Amino acid sequence: MATNRTFTMVKPDAVEANNIGNILAKINEAGFRIVAMKYTRLSAEQAGKFYEVHSERPFYGELVEYMSSGPIVAAILEKDNAVADFRTLIGATDPAEAAEGTIRALYAESKAKNAVHGSDSDENAEIEGNFFFSQVERP
Repeated sequence: MATNRTFTMVKPDAVEANNIGNILAKINEAGFRIVAMKYTRLSAEQAGKFYEVHSERPFYGELVEYMSSGPIVAAILEKDNAVADFRTLIGATDPAEAAEGTIRALYAESKAKNAVHGSDSDENAEIEGNFFFSQVERP
């Protein structure tokens, strides 16, 4: 059964390009409610732990380096069918393949610097939200 929450991060490239407001506006316009949000920076150790599912992949080291290279905005979003609807809103990982009007088509630099993270399942949305937010930091 689908839950009504998902997790996202505005990644360092989009923060550096000053696209936080634009991305949050797209999220709100799509009917998502932000239930928790923080502006923070991941250490290399934290980024490694967050992305440890990819630790055997050839891009893992670059991903950890990139995700710890600058500030990010982490958020828990709420909406019916949140995970699937958010994945549609952000578009394909490669912005060249992302549908017109999606967040990645509008704001991503490349497949590696793709502006936003979006949970790929209800289970991961909960795990990822718990990584960044304590129970007292969200309703």
